[in-house]
Formats: sequence, C-alpha cells, structure tokens
Amino acid sequence: MKFRAKIVDAACLNHFTRVSTMIAKLAKTCTLRISPDKLNFVLSDKVASGGVSMWCELEQANFFSEFQMEGVSAENNEIYLELTSENLSRALKTAQNARALKVKLTNKHFPCLTVSIELLSVSSSSRVVTHDIPVKVIPRRLWRDLQEPTVPAADVSIYLPVLKTMKSVVEKMKNISNHLIIEANLNGELNLRIETELVSVTTHFKDLGNPPPASGHASQDHDPERMTEVHVDVRKLLQFLAGQQGNPAKATCNIVSNKMVHFDLLHEDVSLQYFIPALS
Repeated sequence: MKFRAKIVDAACLNHFTRVSTMIAKLAKTCTLRISPDKLNFVLSDKVASGGVSMWCELEQANFFSEFQMEGVSAENNEIYLELTSENLSRALKTAQNARALKVKLTNKHFPCLTVSIELLSVSSSSRVVTHDIPVKVIPRRLWRDLQEPTVPAADVSIYLPVLKTMKSVVEKMKNISNHLIIEANLNGELNLRIETELVSVTTHFKDLGNPPPASGHASQDHDPERMTEVHVDVRKLLQFLAGQQGNPAKATCNIVSNKMVHFDLLHEDVSLQYFIPALS
C-alpha cells in the first residue's frame, strides 16, 4: 500500500482545510477512503441503532497537483484508514499561507498519515512543519460496512433554507426539548417543531421549492399540502448544522416518513450526504 499527495495551490489548500474542519465538527473519528480518483470521509454508525452516518466525497484532481496511490491489491485498488478527525483538522490549520502541503502514508512504529507543510519565511529559506497522525488500516473484510449509503426513496424532498438561520432556530429549540420534528410538504414548506407537555413551538419556512422528483418515485401522487414528518434527536441535527460553513451551492433535505432524514449538500466541488435516523 502506498499513498502520497501534494497541494501547491493556495485556494485548494484553504478549501481542503475547510473540508477537514467540517469533518472534525461532524465526526470524532472517521474513515478516510482513498481511491485513484476520489477521497471520501466516511462515518458509518449503524443508523438502525440510532447512529448518524456520513459520506463526504471530493475529486482528488480538484485539490492535488500530485497524487499517487497503490491500494491493497490490483483488483481492490483502495485504502481505508481510520483516524481522529480533529488531528487532521489541527494539522491542516497550521498550513494557512503555506507554500505546499504533502500528505503521505508512512510507518513510524505504527501507521501514520504524515502531513508536511512547507511554510513561507521572510528569508528565501523555507521551514517545514511535520505532523504524524496515527491511523488504523482497515482490513479488506470490513470494507463493505463503509460503502456509500443507499438512499431510500424519500416521501418529500425540499430545498433547505439558509443553514445559519436554521442553526440559530435549532439552537434555541435545544434548550426546550431533546426531540425535534422536521416536517415538509411538496408545496415548498418546511417546519421545525417541538412539542412538550407545556409548550409547542414551530418555526415555518415557506417558498423553499422542491427538487424535481426522481423518475419512478410516487411522491407526485400525494397531496402537495400534506406534511411528511420525522422525529429526530435535536443534538444530532445541531451537530450537522454546526459543521456547515458558508452556504452550500445546493442543499436538500429528503424525509423518509418516520424513518430518517437525509441531507444532501454540495459545497463547490465537495458533496456531503448526512443521515439522521428517526427516534423510535
């Protein structure tokens, strides 16, 4: 197994740093999947047992000026590494205004992702800062649990409002209840609602628009006014919203009634899918 990559473009470097910061906010530990043309950050808590899952994908060609990898074998040309997200994010934060960044899979008594950052200095000489991030190589037999999640057909898909606004609403609701109801219809309306024995609070968003239904989905058949809902853990929703910086180019919310909510975001050339299971 081999992996080495290099970024020399400042915009690419900043973008990669932003992605790592987002991942660190979304998942304490995650799996980095390296394949010849893509990098994926994967979180695969079993949704069935109440865990969230995440699939973040970036095309390596949009970030790296050099990229070489050899997977486990010719037919399984991939590498799966488990790492602490915060370690990668912290290492990359030292790369602000760097001249170049190199990432390499190394072995220093244990497997590491070695991040070398070439910093600009006042004199013509450059300084190199190195971070060794411990990783766990995931064996081939466990890969099948780390594939792109299959997205069940949604009962309702809706475009999301400005995420910052949504976050501030959910932050206030978190102080009242641990449970939150997300409901939406095919008329572009989304409600965030909490209900306790003492109080009921709803925030309404209107005119958000609905993505065109995927062919073969039955969602066109039902009444556009009818609300489809899902009950979720308010902290899990807030963690997802807190991980988002800026407003994505595209953000949709797909509700599978009483089963799960699936968020699908596109930030420039990084796609993020995030799944929160329904509370039973």
